[in-house]
Amino acid sequence: MVDKKNTTFRRRNFAQAEQTIVRWQKYAGYTLLVGLVAAGIFNWRIELLVINGMITAFYLVSSVYRVFLIDLSLRNWQAISVETTELNEHRSQWPPYLVLVPLYQEADVLPSLIANLRRLDYPRDKLDIRLLVEEDDDETLTATREMALEEPFSVVVVSDSYPKTKPKACNVGLEGSDARYCVIYDAEDRPEPDQLKKAVLAYDRSPEEVACVQAKLNFYNPDQNALTRCFAAEYAMWFDMFLPGLDALHAPIPLGGTSNHFRLDVLLEIGGWDPYNVTEDCDVGLRMFTRGWRTRIIDSTTWEQACPSLQHWIRQRSRWTKGFIQTYLVHTRRPFRQMIRLGISNYSHFQLVVGGTILCQLVNPVYWTLTLLWFVFKTPLIAQFFPGAIFAMGVVCLFVGNFTFAYCSAVACVRRGLGHLTGYGLLMPAYWALMSYAAWKGTLQLIRRPHYWEKTRHYAADAAVETEGIRQQRSNREAPHK
Repeated sequence: MVDKKNTTFRRRNFAQAEQTIVRWQKYAGYTLLVGLVAAGIFNWRIELLVINGMITAFYLVSSVYRVFLIDLSLRNWQAISVETTELNEHRSQWPPYLVLVPLYQEADVLPSLIANLRRLDYPRDKLDIRLLVEEDDDETLTATREMALEEPFSVVVVSDSYPKTKPKACNVGLEGSDARYCVIYDAEDRPEPDQLKKAVLAYDRSPEEVACVQAKLNFYNPDQNALTRCFAAEYAMWFDMFLPGLDALHAPIPLGGTSNHFRLDVLLEIGGWDPYNVTEDCDVGLRMFTRGWRTRIIDSTTWEQACPSLQHWIRQRSRWTKGFIQTYLVHTRRPFRQMIRLGISNYSHFQLVVGGTILCQLVNPVYWTLTLLWFVFKTPLIAQFFPGAIFAMGVVCLFVGNFTFAYCSAVACVRRGLGHLTGYGLLMPAYWALMSYAAWKGTLQLIRRPHYWEKTRHYAADAAVETEGIRQQRSNREAPHK
């Protein structure tokens, strides 16, 4: 094992999220606020009616769009599939591969992580696995040294400097590599052993403009409690249905935080990750697409640990929302230029995927509260803000939309091999309420601590339970095709 210490942090031109809001956005926000106050003084009823109509219409469009993507993935399966038998038929030589594993306070899961990475079926002389450990994380550093890791493992000590984020650590990890491909894994990840080889063959089959291959993510502990069951259902719908739908449209894809296999030359060309963005995965996927590169989805799974603690789940989820807002603000700083570069269609995808996710999570509690007040008190004050067309759109969003997403969640669970979780679709409205709470928490934190990385706690897993959970899901997925 080799310890490498990075004592400097190279500042990169694309670190756009360092400044949360640029001057014109700030002035535009003030102008909008003044305009809303003035309109409210003039006629607050008309103002609220117009705002309600606009939000409801966007919410409806966003919901229909998501259903369309899911339907597209069901009708036109686009994930790149590589059979195991093909792995050694098409290649005798494999390209150098860089594996980056950012770690912070992960001593407990380190033995399991190393065991999982050792299972990777890839030539050892072509692998460079770098454990990126923060300088002040004495416990994890001590644990890595006590394990006496051999090649291809090495430990890169990331200097204790601001910002203290995963993307900053990953940028440090890129230093001095001559690999062709690069992949990110998290501390609790258990990638399928042949995933690197499948990614290489996926690149062999893809056109030159493909610069990232995203593997699917799901959990090896979905049955731990009600929260992990809902979390697994959400991941099944996102990675098995929603992202393949975007892939089918050749649309920009917000990457997952792990198991993205990059062409290293392209990653370096665009400057790596934004160290100030707390959802660096979403941002880098959009930046690649803006420069003409594509992402494809591969039918290989990395198994993760679903956070079983509500407290830590909310911390994780609030960081995701905060990062989505950061990404949205960065990519709308020059909206007309961005629209020209992406084209109207892809710019609309961006608005609906990133902007729509943020808006829906933030406005959900407002409309749920209004609906509850209406059913309980039958107040005419609420009714006057939902005339004809707006009421019809609201009904579609509330009843048809929620039912459709619960149903799609059940379908995704069956396809993922988690058919026993379909009944938990009834709990999804409560799960979405938790998501909205976390979204508001992340939004408010963006104002006070925009670059603060809320650490997700990982727990040491029982290897036998982990393996059995994966085996059972694989068996269930294969059963319908036998």
